[in-house]
Amino acid sequence: MDSKEQWQTDLMQWVSEGELRGATFSQLRRKDGQIPSKTVIRPIALKGALHYQFQYYIDNKVTHENIPQGEAGARMVAWLTENYRQALLKTDAEDVQLLFSKKGKATVLSKPSSLPSGTRKDELSHNRQKQRVVQEGEAAPFMVELGIMTKDGQVIAKKQDKFRQINRFLEMVTDVLPYLPADREITIVDFGCGKSYLTFALYHLLAVKQQRPISVVGLDLKADVIAFCSELAQKLGYDRLRFQVGDIAEYKEQTEVDMVVTLHACDTATDAALVKAVEWGASVILSVPCCQHELFKQIENDAMKPLLTHGLLKERFTALATDAIRSQLLEVLGYRTQLLEFIDPEHTPKNMLIRAVKSIGGNTEASRKWSEYEAFRNMLQVSPYLERALEERLQLAIK
Repeated sequence: MDSKEQWQTDLMQWVSEGELRGATFSQLRRKDGQIPSKTVIRPIALKGALHYQFQYYIDNKVTHENIPQGEAGARMVAWLTENYRQALLKTDAEDVQLLFSKKGKATVLSKPSSLPSGTRKDELSHNRQKQRVVQEGEAAPFMVELGIMTKDGQVIAKKQDKFRQINRFLEMVTDVLPYLPADREITIVDFGCGKSYLTFALYHLLAVKQQRPISVVGLDLKADVIAFCSELAQKLGYDRLRFQVGDIAEYKEQTEVDMVVTLHACDTATDAALVKAVEWGASVILSVPCCQHELFKQIENDAMKPLLTHGLLKERFTALATDAIRSQLLEVLGYRTQLLEFIDPEHTPKNMLIRAVKSIGGNTEASRKWSEYEAFRNMLQVSPYLERALEERLQLAIK
């Protein structure tokens, strides 16, 4: 029996026996606006019976469909065979990745399950408590060293917010893992890494828990912070994580990068990181902007004077407009973007995360996206740094 037939048999068996704990289908075989760009599947209990919930992602909209267990296996096989080129299937025993060639031949890769220990199939419910990537009670060495957890895995009371932030970030990373290469080392750059809570968390998830081959570089301007992080990485044995003192705009060490992370880089430093990500052809961008001042002095619009004459309102509007511009320009360049709430706004007003994944295949909507951007930019009478820095690439995209 060839691998394609075998994976179908295995998948049907996992579903029929209730062993499939989750699945993500991605990378469309062909461009079709009616087919979800991604489908995420999870088991749920409805009225005492096992169902599988299909979560469809179409143009930044998400819809759900609950399929009875007896019908779900055939639906998954058909849905995957006809529409997608990549899948991640999770069972209690193993994680299985399916990679399909253009001719439909499947390559099957498996590794030990990444599911948290202690989870049970009978704990399913439609509104079950969400499982965190890093569980309290299971000591993560980097969290112990950073003073978030005790040695027995208990979260320190004053660090609960940081613990939730780290898990929220890792959830966002987990969602985009299907867009990262599965057949080679993954290269990641974290611009403005600071004390690197999230950099260490990212390494823990990918290199330690999932045993993926990765190389991570953290970059920051503060030499003392970089020295601290370098010593901690060495202490933890994170041999593929290194830290450097440097400026985002001047960083030229890498030629190709798969994921770029930039958290709270001030003003146009965020744009400099986005430019680097685009130039490298990064598959995934995760950016939490900060201090969006560039457009504050530029924005002019007589119809918006009731808003723009109030400094506080203008500052907030400028921040939103800046991130809308960044998102739209990335769309023009072939990325699919989402603006997500990173952490609760009660902890910080700078809580918007731009998550962008590079589209597979051609970008047929570049001209329309550019026209929308031009109209918005002209209405505000602004000249964004990001547009100027990416001018040549943008012009090539809309031709």
